[in-house]
This record gives sequence, structure tokens and C-alpha cells, in this order.
Amino acid sequence: MAINQMLKGITRRNLMLGAGAAMTALDLALSAQTVSNFPASKLGLPGLYKGRVVGVEHSGSIIDGKYQREAVEAMMTRGMKELTGVDWTESWRQFVSKDDVVGIKVNPVGQPHVISAPEVLQTIIGGLRAAGVPAKNIVVYDRYRDQFTSAGFDKWLPEGVRWSAAVKDYDNIQIDTEGYDLNHYMDMALTHPGYDVSNERARRSYASKFITTEVSKLINLCVLKDHQSAGVTLALKNLSHGFVNNVSRSHFTTTANSCGAFIPAVVSMPVIRNKAVLNILDGVKGLYHGGPGAKPQFVWEHKTMYFATDPVALDHVGFRAIDAKRMEVGKDSAATDRPDKFSTFRSRQVDHVEIAGALGLGVWDWDKIDRRMVKLA
Repeated sequence: MAINQMLKGITRRNLMLGAGAAMTALDLALSAQTVSNFPASKLGLPGLYKGRVVGVEHSGSIIDGKYQREAVEAMMTRGMKELTGVDWTESWRQFVSKDDVVGIKVNPVGQPHVISAPEVLQTIIGGLRAAGVPAKNIVVYDRYRDQFTSAGFDKWLPEGVRWSAAVKDYDNIQIDTEGYDLNHYMDMALTHPGYDVSNERARRSYASKFITTEVSKLINLCVLKDHQSAGVTLALKNLSHGFVNNVSRSHFTTTANSCGAFIPAVVSMPVIRNKAVLNILDGVKGLYHGGPGAKPQFVWEHKTMYFATDPVALDHVGFRAIDAKRMEVGKDSAATDRPDKFSTFRSRQVDHVEIAGALGLGVWDWDKIDRRMVKLA
């Protein structure tokens, strides 16, 4: 089934709002207001290479369930060259300078099965160091300190590289603002049940101080995963749910799901949009069902990494990779699948990717995406 057919009707799905009204996901995303005083940049999304996605496959990238460092480094080197047209060091210099403080957003949620891998993370750090960024100016981050450390990220960092988190751990409501910057927020008429839409903290998502004040550039290291409410969790969702508070209002029950609007609205915040300069999707392993937590029976070895400055084009390519695996094992598309005991949401809102394209964050149209696929071995 063509992708547009799979998505037909989804982008016009009614959403449940805290105020009791209903509107479409696109309408809700367009109605959101962002307060975030950060200057536009040519490196900001969709970035230097709008619409371009590079995929690099290597059959030896994972053996007996373990990433192979030499193969990963070869994939990274080729992927960055294909994306930028220049060699390893110069490719990184297109995005960062020696004076930048560079954040790397990792994803620990699928631990221990599908997370941002240490071999990939360390190779990115090596690229930044080759470009002249001092170790002390590289900061690896996730919102939740406990998830970050339980995954082991803090133990994988070269000497001098720092790490940071916004808060200690996940909580169900998430409207506390400690660790967040009240000067940067996305305001949307969507709240948890029991909260009045006139309550500013209930209807706003504030950006973490990490993204607003601690770093000048961001590398988005995402993973290839299914997600039961968002459909997929790739580059866009790693940004949206990784950098603001009050995110659980986007999917607070299995029927009240607003990820289609929430994700693109958050990523449109200037302080996020203009600091996220490069997206690297670790697809050596992937999760095709049951996400965001990774159940081993749904993990597969995709053996491919993807590179893009454009998160919309990247997520469209990643979405199709997940769907290809789903259909191989007899499942419906992530856009149309119905609930089961592993994925309980009534509707999966993979339409967040298309809506992000409509908001100017990148290229959604499949025929306009410059797809460059390379097979190394």
C-alpha cells in the first residue's frame, strides 16, 4: 500500500484536548505558540542538506548481537562523506567549530536491547574532536538522569567529555519546571485531565536549560524504533520528547493521543530547531513493534545507519524501513495497525512526520527526498 494511502484520514483525526474541544492534528500544531528567542541559522532544521538522506549498510556491523567497532567507524566515515561531499574531519567542520559547546542527545529508552550504541556515540565524539572541539566542550545528554546512567552512557565517555540531564527521572504529570527554562516554551491548548487550560504550566512545555543555555549546537543520535502512540520514534521524537517537560500530555491514555500535533510543535521551537544541526539514526538494530520499550522478540538487525540534517526526510525513510520489516513478518503498517497486547494505543500518529514537513521542518514528499543508499559489505 502506498504511504499516502496508509496515511489517508490519519492527518484529519480528531484529538482530545484538555479543554474538551476537538480539532485536527495539523490545526492543533498550527495553533501552538512558541516563545523562544533564539536566532535563525542556516544550519537550523532542515539544515544544510534539505531533503537528503544517506543510508549506509554493512553486513558485518553486528555479529552475535554485538556492534563491530571497525564496521561502525567505516559506516560513519562513508555516511558523513556521502552527506557532505568532503572527508571525515571537514564534514564535521561544516556543523561545528572549535568554539562551540556541542550536545549529543542519546536515546536510552529501549534499554538494554535498542539504544544509542556506545560504538556510535564514541565515533561521533571522535569526529567532533577531529574538528577541533575540546573534550570539555562535548556534553552527552538525556532528559532523565536515572535512565541515562542505568543505560551506561556515563561509563562510555572518553576522558574530559561531560554529561548532563534535565531531571532525575520520569514522572506521570511532568509540570515541575526545575531543570527547565521559563523563557523558552511551546504553548498548546492541551492538558492532562483535571487541569484547566488556563493554567500556564499545564498547557506549556518548557525547554530544558541544557538546550537553552548549556550548548550552542546539537547532534541528534536517535534510534530506529516503533512507538505505540507516535507510530515511530526516530529523529523528530528524540528532539520533541527529549528537550521539554510536560510531554506525557501528548499521549496520556490509549485513546487521547496528540503526538501528531505535539511533536512537530515542539521541534518548531527556535532554540531546538536552530541548534539541532545533524541527525544520525542508529539502525544497526531496530525495533519494529511494541515500542518505545524494546521487547527482544521484536528486535531485528537492520545493519544500516542513516545520516541527514533534515529530520522529516530522515524519519520518512526510517518509517518505511520499519514498515518493510513489519510487512515482512505479516504486520500492518505502523500507520494503520490496530492495538494488541504489546501496543495498546487505538491509533498510532506517525502523521507527526508529515505534519512536521507541513511546518517547514523538512521534506516529506517521497519523490523529493534525495535518497543515497550505500552498501559497504
